[in-house]
Amino acid sequence: MTERILVAFQGEGEGVEELTWGQVGFWQGMAITGQSETMGGIVPVPDGTTVEDAAETLRFVMSRHQALRTRLRFAGGKNPQQVCSSSGEVPLEIVDVGDADPAEVAEAVQKDYKERNFEYETEWPVRMAVIRKDGVVTHAVAVYLHIALDAGGLAALTEELFTRDPNTGETPGPVTAVQPLEQARRQRTPAVLRQSEASLQYQDRVLRSATPSRFGEPKYDVPRDFRQIRYRSPATLLAIRAIARRDGVNTSSALLGCFAVGLARFTGNNPVLAMLLVGNRFRPGFADSVSPLVQLSPYAIDVADVTVGEAILRARNNVLRAYKNAYYDPDRQDEMVDQINADRGEEIDFSCFYNDRRQLDREQLDGTIASAEEIRAAVPLGGYEWEFEPDMPTRKLFLNIDETADAIDFVMSNDLRYFSMDDMVTVARGMEAAAVDAAVEPLTPTGVHAASAQKMLVDLPGA
Repeated sequence: MTERILVAFQGEGEGVEELTWGQVGFWQGMAITGQSETMGGIVPVPDGTTVEDAAETLRFVMSRHQALRTRLRFAGGKNPQQVCSSSGEVPLEIVDVGDADPAEVAEAVQKDYKERNFEYETEWPVRMAVIRKDGVVTHAVAVYLHIALDAGGLAALTEELFTRDPNTGETPGPVTAVQPLEQARRQRTPAVLRQSEASLQYQDRVLRSATPSRFGEPKYDVPRDFRQIRYRSPATLLAIRAIARRDGVNTSSALLGCFAVGLARFTGNNPVLAMLLVGNRFRPGFADSVSPLVQLSPYAIDVADVTVGEAILRARNNVLRAYKNAYYDPDRQDEMVDQINADRGEEIDFSCFYNDRRQLDREQLDGTIASAEEIRAAVPLGGYEWEFEPDMPTRKLFLNIDETADAIDFVMSNDLRYFSMDDMVTVARGMEAAAVDAAVEPLTPTGVHAASAQKMLVDLPGA
């Protein structure tokens, strides 16, 4: 049985604005697929948690953050507008499970919340429920529309809840991060528009430097379908930490280099071009913003006829450029891509995506670094499983990077017309092998050879 109560909220800030650039990116994806993009999860609650506690938490986050009080308005333009309200009521569902397993019921509620499209104009971008058995609250379920926040925004929100005073509910201070209405206003200022144009000029050079096609024609005569693998690699975690300590690079650069080498070894397609999901939270005022700030930035790297160690160093330089140039007007990017396609007479294949979604301190390298023998010994400890997520990416290749206490997880979804399930295992193992090579024998050749003598523009100084 499900009961619904309305939780009243009131917060600072209201108004109508254009979408932020981060919001536009997510909206474009949802407009293409017709499916709401969401994130969230299930949390087993501490003993003694009540429905009133859950309602107070929901009231708190709604009142404090504009993004959660924002709905869309379709006014006839290319993109909708964001409409932020200062007050309102949001539903909280109480699900009594009867004789059922509360964890299983929580999973079913989350599945429904994720699969059922949001009503963008009338529904708040958060769905929340508490699961109750025999009058005792056991779990909380929360699902957020991506228009409201991304993984970094959810991490900021979660951190804020952890820092609330357990007795008073007070937080350390007011919201200081830039919220969506102000982000949209800043997007029209000359300084930010110059940043956007500089980013797009860089992206134009990168996209023109690589071949339009990523994976060629379909390899397998099968229907369009997708699978997702989670490949757990303790050896990769030890290897990237060793690489970072030895070469003075961060682990993000090391992972990107290993991804490029592993993929190029398998496909033979070089230079490697992938669309990076960049958080933009390193920009002033954005670090703790509960809002979507992720944008796509093209990352290209030539790994032909070099060692794996050199490939890692190239990755460091190229990823810095990609991150620097990831804040831009998405509508202007569309115009740029249309022009490149018209000039070439062939459309760019945006089908390879890379997302390092680790929320750890990527620069933290405390402790002893593993030896070459320990790294090699960790390779057999890896393994994989097949996962199904209703909202998993539907691209030819989409790689998410996760990190646990003792492993890197390659979470990769693929189009089975281009990658069989055996291929997916091979690609994941290839990235692991590249990491081990780079850590243990950095002078090992990548084994990738240039198709021509042309030099990539993105490797030129100042590109």
